[in-house]
Amino acid sequence: MEYKQIKQKKIVGRIVVKTGLHIGAGNDRVEIGGMDNPIIRNPLNREPYIPGSSIKGKMRSLLEWKLGKIVTEGRSAGQPCSCGKSGCPICRVFGSANNSRGNDESLNKGPTRLIVRDAILSEDDRVLFKQGKPIVEEKSENSLNRITAEANPRPIERVVPGVSFDFEMIYRVLDMGDGGSTDEKMFKDVVLSGLKLLRDDYLGGGGSRGNGQIDFEDLKDENGNSISL
Repeated sequence: MEYKQIKQKKIVGRIVVKTGLHIGAGNDRVEIGGMDNPIIRNPLNREPYIPGSSIKGKMRSLLEWKLGKIVTEGRSAGQPCSCGKSGCPICRVFGSANNSRGNDESLNKGPTRLIVRDAILSEDDRVLFKQGKPIVEEKSENSLNRITAEANPRPIERVVPGVSFDFEMIYRVLDMGDGGSTDEKMFKDVVLSGLKLLRDDYLGGGGSRGNGQIDFEDLKDENGNSISL
């Protein structure tokens, strides 16, 4: 049987920061007086951005919990789903790990359907950033010694509420002998559901402490039609 791509679906829109957003850049060295928990930035212009991997990874994690795909025992406990089965919505949409490649189920599943681009600063916020608008803040979080009440401050860098990022997703619909009907259904049941779960949860670090609440605005498809979650 021959498989073929019959269309590409697209989602474009804006991610609006509702509470301070921290997506860490990692820092192998800490300079005296420097920030030890910086956000990720474009190294060329220092603009903050949201990696596509952060969006896609959080959507996948939330969907794995929703769909009961969390492994709790054995060597794969806590790891992303890697069953590679053609009927697995997680592996079909997001891709599967290396250990499932090459088996018959993986071949029947086909390639990863969802592509998530890095989300970059919206044009309005980019202009304001260049003008020196403070779109990033330093927030101190304290852990208290339960006996002495001594505070141990730990500063983190966050994108401030109100900042927006332009994002784009591409979803491939393949004819795997079904005319693309399975992929069309998973677009609604998996991709749009994953965006809704992300909106109702958080993105980045420190979500249980109030960070990372976001919203999606002006969602449109490849034809310019509005998308509702």
